Amino acid sequence: MGEIEGTYRSLQTPGTRLGSQFNAGISTLEPGQSLSTAMGAGGKGQSKALQIRVQGLDDAQEFFDLESKAVGQTLLSEVFQRINLIESDYFGLEFQNLQLNWVWLEPTKLIVKQVRRPVNTLFRLSVKFFPPDPGQLQEEFTRYLFSLQMKRDMMEGRMHCTENTAALLASHLVQSEIGDYDDVADREFLKLNKLLPHQEHLHEKIMELHRRHLGQTPAESDFQVLEIARKLEMYGVRFHPAADREGTKINLSVAHMGVQVFQGITKINTFNWSKIRKLSFKRKRFLIKLHPDVHGPHRDTLEFLMASRDQCKIFWKSCVEHHSFFRLLDQPQPKTKAILFTRGSSFRYSGRTQKQLVDYVRDSGMRRTPYQSPCALTPLSSLTGPAIDSPQLSPFGSKSALCLSPSFQMSTLSLPGQAPSPLQSPSLNEVGTARLEVEEEVRRKRYPTDKAYFIAKEILMTERTYLKDLEVITVWFRSAVIKENAMPEGLMTLLFSNIDPIYEFHRGFLKEIDQRLALWEGRSNAHVKGDCQRIGDVMLRNMCALKEFTSYLQKHDEVLTELEKATKCVKKLETVYKEFELQKVCYLPLNTFLLKPIQRLMHYKLILERLCKHYAPDHRDHHDCKEALKEVAEITAQLQSSLIRLENFQKLTELQRDLIGIENLTAPGREFIREGCLYKLTKKGLQQRMFFLFSDMLLYTSKGVTATNQFKVHGQLPLHGMIVEESENEWSVPHCFTIYSAQRTIVVAASSKVEMNKWIEDLNMAIDMSKKSQEKSDLFLDPSLCDRSNRSSDEVSLEQESEDDVNSSRCSLDKQSHHRANTTMHVCWHRNTSVSMSDHSLAVENSFSNSCNNIHFEILLPGFLEFMNFLFLIQDDFPLASLPLLGYTVSTPGESDSIHKEYVFKLQFKSHVYFFRAESEYTFERWMEVIKSAASAAGRVSLLIPKGPGEMNGN
Repeated sequence: MGEIEGTYRSLQTPGTRLGSQFNAGISTLEPGQSLSTAMGAGGKGQSKALQIRVQGLDDAQEFFDLESKAVGQTLLSEVFQRINLIESDYFGLEFQNLQLNWVWLEPTKLIVKQVRRPVNTLFRLSVKFFPPDPGQLQEEFTRYLFSLQMKRDMMEGRMHCTENTAALLASHLVQSEIGDYDDVADREFLKLNKLLPHQEHLHEKIMELHRRHLGQTPAESDFQVLEIARKLEMYGVRFHPAADREGTKINLSVAHMGVQVFQGITKINTFNWSKIRKLSFKRKRFLIKLHPDVHGPHRDTLEFLMASRDQCKIFWKSCVEHHSFFRLLDQPQPKTKAILFTRGSSFRYSGRTQKQLVDYVRDSGMRRTPYQSPCALTPLSSLTGPAIDSPQLSPFGSKSALCLSPSFQMSTLSLPGQAPSPLQSPSLNEVGTARLEVEEEVRRKRYPTDKAYFIAKEILMTERTYLKDLEVITVWFRSAVIKENAMPEGLMTLLFSNIDPIYEFHRGFLKEIDQRLALWEGRSNAHVKGDCQRIGDVMLRNMCALKEFTSYLQKHDEVLTELEKATKCVKKLETVYKEFELQKVCYLPLNTFLLKPIQRLMHYKLILERLCKHYAPDHRDHHDCKEALKEVAEITAQLQSSLIRLENFQKLTELQRDLIGIENLTAPGREFIREGCLYKLTKKGLQQRMFFLFSDMLLYTSKGVTATNQFKVHGQLPLHGMIVEESENEWSVPHCFTIYSAQRTIVVAASSKVEMNKWIEDLNMAIDMSKKSQEKSDLFLDPSLCDRSNRSSDEVSLEQESEDDVNSSRCSLDKQSHHRANTTMHVCWHRNTSVSMSDHSLAVENSFSNSCNNIHFEILLPGFLEFMNFLFLIQDDFPLASLPLLGYTVSTPGESDSIHKEYVFKLQFKSHVYFFRAESEYTFERWMEVIKSAASAAGRVSLLIPKGPGEMNGN
């Protein structure tokens, strides 16, 4: 969560840590008189019509003078401004209505329309929205106010817990207010201050626990209060009494995840937002309409009876606000119709959403600046060459929110006149170099040097990237389909009920890792507590918890299949799907993100293996790491076959969209093997073609000159009866081989001896496999694409073909109007090479990311369908550029490069050179390792026959 050490430490009395925000001193003013009226300054110094009394979370009270026609937001703004509260949207002002129910002050309505006698009404500042973890609160002052809210909730009997837990919470509150334990001071403080409803018999227990908090800062104490509280079932719960259809008394509540149902103080049900289709109320009845299949077709609407229409509406409004705050990306616009809620009321949430608030605090620079994270990759310089040898950068422009406009298309090619890519930055100037040297010196003194720390840092950074990948589905895609009402309800339930729980789990997991790293790196090695310099316990706890999600992961096969079926049947969904894939947030084909949860398990396994290898057997963290590895290995073994099926299906669906002239590419039993560029002999000579090898056939295509940038199928050859032979001598063409099939014979040439061997070996093994298969490959054959002449099988096909031969396709180019350009096939086309399934397996093992000054450089392993590794430059939520690494070489700078820094590596493709700097020796070695495996075409192996060392040379 970043730094949690406090800056306010010497304040000794309860409430004074708020500073001067709420003045609890003695006033010489008359009752009801404000400072401005007492001064009587000038002719314009007249008193205002309303004088509002507001009680702070420390119970001190202040008066605010407002105009008689002031709206609620005016009062809210003045309160927030007076106490300098930045993360204000978590808070609100509440008051008691005539029925003595606490009601939130609405920002958009006149105060006098909401409160009968505002002058005689006490408003109190309270937490309105409780985030699931305190790590989401970025301000130290905000966390302090939250801790005071926990104190208030305990005093009012809202936050039920055991006596031990209550005493522990009270002990942290004591530490926060008066500092380290002192017997006399503790007894005096507890005598004068009430922290718990019945704390007298707990004084000794509180003091005993307080003694253990020696050296804990106020900010750390606040954080501990929130950490304990958030795990309680009653955290943030506000009861709204009701009765179910049978008349049983229950309590309803709303939280970040949805609507909760309690019987007494026991939670008996939770209806997540993903399960809810609509919330409404009719007089005293509160209605929850669920998506189909949540409770069966005969009970899709739940009904609860509340005491009055007003109470029903109060709870409904609270649900509207919670849904908007926690689930929406942007605050609802006044004219926008509500998504989940009835059209019978114009009420809507009027503040910022949580995402907007987090972005605002982060981007505005108003937060107290914590210490800087160590730089991971600092681009030092970049030299660019001719445009013809473009490294296929993918520049991104605006950093605005998701725009569902089909006009934006992420291109892998640098276009003439295009603005320079973020990767193509000039060399650092002298000022920048000096700044880096200062930062480096600070980093050397401040941060740990243990290799285990950097492995733990890798877990943190890759987890952070992984969570953003999940948000592509859970946040961005959900928003797109809801906005257009494009997805059938059954599929909505299937998709989001499977991925939402996984996303919520990893949010908590990321928070735990973040907290551990913050403690690990926030102190000098001499003063770090032993438990802070380990990660195995966190990994073990969470790897065990991951077992509960195995059933969710096993359903991803069904999710992918149903999503693909729906896009074919529902035109609106197909349109939204294609347009969404063109947005900058969706930097990979959409369905690859559904593979991420299972692939992430493989990453955990590999990282834990590195930790176990690093630690000595007698190291205190070795046992936990070993046990965590055992747990995740068990899960990955169960899901390995599912992952293979998912990756194959996902690759086939991607190719189905990218190829024109082939139907039913996802036929049962078909497996993808290799794709890449070869030169085919035609009447015009050797012409570049893109080839795709499957378990039953071989396709070859050309890249049409069309707006869609797709590849058009020219030939479709069944493997049954196919023969492949080298034919360099016969045709006098280097790296040439001939493919004989029942329909035609073609001659092709590879770019190198290694590429030719890969193709021949994979073709021969695929042919042998097809012979043993029970399926007949001619079932998949499209006769319209085969040569129907009487030519004999040994006659070489020299058809008249050209790159512009687009019109010969029997399939309309209008069939697919949108297309991604940053796919593997385009990289292979421009780099004149190929990739296979084994390349994917290698890629999955090398997922890695790290950061420097909030800019992430990450090698993404999209899975079976994106074999190629891309280096992504990411800022905030969106990639700014992508660099396909296939064909690049990676090395350390030479003398001629004039780079005299540690941990710098050099990336080069033809005349394009980039330098990057890692944060440590470990990180440098990891970057070198993953980029070498991603960039070296010669290092790639065939899928079916492993090569010896001697065959791995050449290009």
